[in-house]
Amino acid sequence: MNPILTCQDITKRYTGFTALFNVDLTLERGRIIGLLGPNGSGKTTLLKLISGLLVPDMGKIEVCGVEPGIATKKRVSYLPEKTYLADWMRVDQVMDFFQDFYQDFDKERAYGMLTDLHIDPKQKLKTMSKGTKEKVQLILVMSREADLYCLDEPIGGVDPASRDYILNTILSNYREKSTILISTHLISDIEKILDEVVFLKDGNITLHSSVDDIRLKEGKSIDSLFREVFKC
Repeated sequence: MNPILTCQDITKRYTGFTALFNVDLTLERGRIIGLLGPNGSGKTTLLKLISGLLVPDMGKIEVCGVEPGIATKKRVSYLPEKTYLADWMRVDQVMDFFQDFYQDFDKERAYGMLTDLHIDPKQKLKTMSKGTKEKVQLILVMSREADLYCLDEPIGGVDPASRDYILNTILSNYREKSTILISTHLISDIEKILDEVVFLKDGNITLHSSVDDIRLKEGKSIDSLFREVFKC
């Protein structure tokens, strides 16, 4: 089976600094992968490149064998770190918008998750807390039948009581042949659902390994290894 994602010699520069340098990465289908690194390591830049929101200065990215663009919009479901939904809209209006925009959006699934999280579909986004807005965004993203889900800090603003539900939502709402790439700082909360991890430091990949191999070879949790590598 062909990889779901390949990155070859990816470099991305901004004014005054290089966010990613000669990054090579291959991800297979059916995996949940943690994209881990300190602030400024290039995680968000990589997710935006994969999602087609940025273009690399050098190198090549392919999602399901196709370079990011119009053709990959229906294959990649992207959750940004910051809320982008219009505050004047109600939740049900956002649902209608996603259904019109994405043919693969499952509105019934989305409403089921709203019910589970006790979110009123008639509520306006401007009346919601930051954490509730983030839940709504995650519901929208995970209600698509995508091949690759790119999630940037999906539980960063969510209260601890809701994190297990959010993680279960992630686990139960992606297809067997899909892959989820999750950027997060809350490693101890999320490592139990990960199959692989990618460590990113100063725009370079320093480790890409299965979670089982790390625990076997290192004899420690992913959170402990991360703290040791990055001196947290």
